[in-house]
Amino acid sequence: MSSHRTAILLSVILGSAALQPSLVFANGTEAVTKPSQDVTLSFLGPGRIGQVLVKAGDAVSADDPLVKQDDAAEQLKLEQLQAQAQDTTNIDAAQADLAQKNVDLDKLEKGRSEGVVTPWELDHAKLDVKIAELRLALARFEHKQDQRKFDEARIHVERMKMTTPIAGKVEEIFVEPGESVNALDEVIRVVRINPLWIDVAVRLEDTLPLENGQRARVEFEGSKAAVVDGRIIHIAAVADAASNTLTVRVEVPNETHRPAGEHVKISFPPVGSSTVSHKDKQVPQISLDDNSKE
Repeated sequence: MSSHRTAILLSVILGSAALQPSLVFANGTEAVTKPSQDVTLSFLGPGRIGQVLVKAGDAVSADDPLVKQDDAAEQLKLEQLQAQAQDTTNIDAAQADLAQKNVDLDKLEKGRSEGVVTPWELDHAKLDVKIAELRLALARFEHKQDQRKFDEARIHVERMKMTTPIAGKVEEIFVEPGESVNALDEVIRVVRINPLWIDVAVRLEDTLPLENGQRARVEFEGSKAAVVDGRIIHIAAVADAASNTLTVRVEVPNETHRPAGEHVKISFPPVGSSTVSHKDKQVPQISLDDNSKE
């Protein structure tokens, strides 16, 4: 065999080897899309549903109100506690009493220097000042406690207004206005489908070349077939010993709002390559029956 023919054979072999990393995933690994966030919300305490402020399918932003419990009684209690928290009458009275006791003590100390006040009277006046100081401290402490009680009640009332912690879409509503619910009963479900997440079970040996941030090729099938670039956002640290697979999570943009739950095929092109799968590439056909000189 001529050296030129040998070189051609080596070139074909090496070219095939260079494509091998994508061949592992050339046909795609089957998986199912899911929401990138999926929360089912509940109230922390029992109550009666006062208002449902959204309907299924509504788009919501983070912190948007969703459902309110009937809080009429709690609002009245909150107003009462707010009035107590803002009232400083006991503090003002204690301050005035302390000021008066200090004036009396000053007069008695002068009288003692002139010999017209007994030691007992002076000690009694000093004790009155001390008691007045303690009463002022107690009034301030009780005022702080009233403020804390108001803050606690305010937080309780705020928790009777359910807001969404995520931006997304209202998927399900499990309650109706006027219905009573217990603590932790399911009330509403909100999902985020842009981006979508895909958890792929990949053979353990095939995960070795993968890394976070690497591109993934996501092939949607059916009537709305499409191929979209995603990226790896998580590679599990623990493999499934029974199937010898490792879960790889892929995030894929979903600007067209495809529903979660679609079956897709995932492939992982090597770092630095395009996301076109190997089956779309054409390997040049090279004839070994050339007329080159040996």
